[in-house]
Amino acid sequence: MDTGNISGTPTSSHTGAHKIVLGTYSTHEAAQHAVDLLAEHKFPVEHVTIVGTGLRLEEQVIGRWTLPRAVLAGASTGAWIGLLIGLIFWIVSPWAVGAVISAILLGLLFGVVFAAIAYGLQRRGFAAVSAIVADRYDVMVDAEFAEEARRVLAAALSATDSSTEPPS
Repeated sequence: MDTGNISGTPTSSHTGAHKIVLGTYSTHEAAQHAVDLLAEHKFPVEHVTIVGTGLRLEEQVIGRWTLPRAVLAGASTGAWIGLLIGLIFWIVSPWAVGAVISAILLGLLFGVVFAAIAYGLQRRGFAAVSAIVADRYDVMVDAEFAEEARRVLAAALSATDSSTEPPS
């Protein structure tokens, strides 16, 4: 945890209230942990904001995107949509089970066709998951609550540090 940015310099937030940087963290999870510590010690966390700076888009490539994979994904999606539509028809006419089966088969067929068309139109041969990440995360607090937040966080961190020390 990097808390070197406890400058006490007020900044404006989107709500117009002046905020003071309580700490700077390298991961969002670490910033959330600091807010969790404040919440556990009954601090009014509605006055806290986590601000990510240095935003960038990262794509994690998860594999090749081939026609069989695209068709399989389209078929499964189409079948689920068909099941949903079929169940709606079944609610309206409870004894017509054939409507459910027909809807599933039509959904599967449309899913395969649209997936194949989409695969043919796309230009990349891989599948990826996108995420927006920040270089750093500032935990900020309204100026009038800054001293209390520092005190609560320092006490919580010292209690956590002392509980993780090995017994002597």
